[in-house]
Amino acid sequence: MLPGVGVFGTGSTARVLVPMLKAEGFEVHALWGQSEDEARCLAEELSIPFHTSRSDDVLLHPDVDLVCIYIPPSMTRQIAVKALGIGKNVVCEKAATAVDSFKMVTAARYYPQLLSMMGNTLRFLPAFVAMHKLLADGYIGEMQVCDVRVYGPSLLDHSYGWTCEELMGGGGLHTVGSAIIDLLSFLTGARASRVHGLLRTFVQQKGLIRGIRRITSDDFCFFQMLMGGSSSSSSGVCCTVMLNFNMPGSFVHEVMIVGSSGRLVARGTELYGQRNGSKSEELLSGGGGWAGPESKDMPLPHLQGLSAMVKALRQSFQAHEERRSWARGPVASAPTFEDGLYVQTVVEAVKRSSGSGEWECVEVMSQEPDPNHNLCEALQRNKN
Repeated sequence: MLPGVGVFGTGSTARVLVPMLKAEGFEVHALWGQSEDEARCLAEELSIPFHTSRSDDVLLHPDVDLVCIYIPPSMTRQIAVKALGIGKNVVCEKAATAVDSFKMVTAARYYPQLLSMMGNTLRFLPAFVAMHKLLADGYIGEMQVCDVRVYGPSLLDHSYGWTCEELMGGGGLHTVGSAIIDLLSFLTGARASRVHGLLRTFVQQKGLIRGIRRITSDDFCFFQMLMGGSSSSSSGVCCTVMLNFNMPGSFVHEVMIVGSSGRLVARGTELYGQRNGSKSEELLSGGGGWAGPESKDMPLPHLQGLSAMVKALRQSFQAHEERRSWARGPVASAPTFEDGLYVQTVVEAVKRSSGSGEWECVEVMSQEPDPNHNLCEALQRNKN
């Protein structure tokens, strides 16, 4: 039996996620929106029987056993932790801060029998699944360099909202860069030990976002990561990532990994490879058309990855007769909440580097910081 689903969010992801869930046999019983009108309109459009703007109404719904959370990052931690606490399986997007991510990790560790999965769909895209296998099989030899380019139109909403605010999780680095950081960890099997980055906000006001309000989220980001090795070592895989969201009407998504005996490059949803000595690239995966739902706000790699993730969820839950039970095999490659904490740690290290101009070490927190730490330091300085 497949679990009943409750969806948090009324954005572009929710609009395509619900039809995908229904196509795989899931029943979507409840929808949450930030306002009653938002929730009602989308619920009617997608034929969802129950809608609300109260989070507890979805979490306590008797037919909901799986919660999918696609809401502003500043709200993610609260819903995810509460959902796990009352026995619901959780698939969710990123949190706003590393501290929020750590609280989610703590909850997931306390309820290990429940599914707690980050919704980075790129890990499920067939091109990257094939790339991961070919890298493991030694197609390019020893990995040396990763080069990623993502160019596209603005990520901002038409009116002022969380996408405009860096502190609320807006910006290219947090929104798109976090998925790339996670993907590179998945492909290389390593984590970043040091990072160096530069963030810029070229568009500070636009359309309805004027007057005293200014956009603080980045629309351009360039960063480097040393994957593997120690923070003081020069060994490891060198990664460069460039994100530019000032290109209306176009979208580029390219991930290339170069090794000692060849290279692999994923362009959009297609994977190409070329070994040293070969005169041309060969198409290794992709090339077929997309027959699923369309979304002008979601790039095709993320759209196809989302579809593949929903199929994996169905396989995971189908393996058990009890609605809340799941099998790890079909979702073994999915990012965990621990992966989410690592990614958020890298994001914050890149932001620190942009401010300092220096390489920054990536140190994942092992315990939650004392909320009164800064106050205690100030009192100690005054006493001295």
